[in-house]
Amino acid sequence: TLIQEEDVLRMSLFKVSILAFVASFVGITAKADSISWKEIFDQPRYNVFFLRHALAPGYGDPPDFSIDNCKTQRNLNTEGKDQATLIGKDLKNIGISFDKIYSSEWCRCTETANLLSLGEVTTFPGLNSFFQDHYDREDTLGKLLNKLEGIDNTDRVLMVTHQVVISAITGINVASGVAVAYNPSDGSSVKISMR
Repeated sequence: TLIQEEDVLRMSLFKVSILAFVASFVGITAKADSISWKEIFDQPRYNVFFLRHALAPGYGDPPDFSIDNCKTQRNLNTEGKDQATLIGKDLKNIGISFDKIYSSEWCRCTETANLLSLGEVTTFPGLNSFFQDHYDREDTLGKLLNKLEGIDNTDRVLMVTHQVVISAITGINVASGVAVAYNPSDGSSVKISMR
C-alpha cells in the first residue's frame, strides 16, 4: 500500500542520514594512499593536520599514570626526540607554517610539538588519549569535534595527538611521527608522507 511504501522510504532516508552522520564523525578517507606535505599546498581544502607524537617505545602507559607527572608516562626516546626535531626542520624547509598548534596534554605529545619548533603550543584536552580509559572517549571526541567546528577554513592548524584520536576522527591509522590532513567541513582526510 501507499502508506507502507512511504514508511519504507522514510526508513531508507533515515538510514542514509545515519550513515552520513557516521561518515562525518569517523571521517572519509581520500582515494589517494598518501600525499606529500609539498602537495598539500595544492589541496587547500585540507586545513587541519593531525600529527601522531614521535617515537615513544612501549605500549599504552604505566599503571601509575598521571597527566601531571611525565615520569609516570611513556615518553619519547632519543630517536623520538630526533624524529620530532627533523619533522620540524623538514616542514620549515618546505615553507609550511601553522596559524595554531595544539597538543594533547600527554608529555610525549607536548614534547613532540615543542621539538618541532614551529610556534607556540597550546595543550587541549580534546586531543588526549582515551586508550586504557584514562579519559572518556565520548567526552574527549565531543570537545575535539566542537573545536574542529570552530576552526576558520582559512586557518592552517596542527594538532599533535595519539593514534586512537586520529583514527577515531579520520578513519586512518598512522605510525609515530606521521600526519593526516583533514577537512572539518566534509570529513575528508588523507595520510601525509614526509618524504
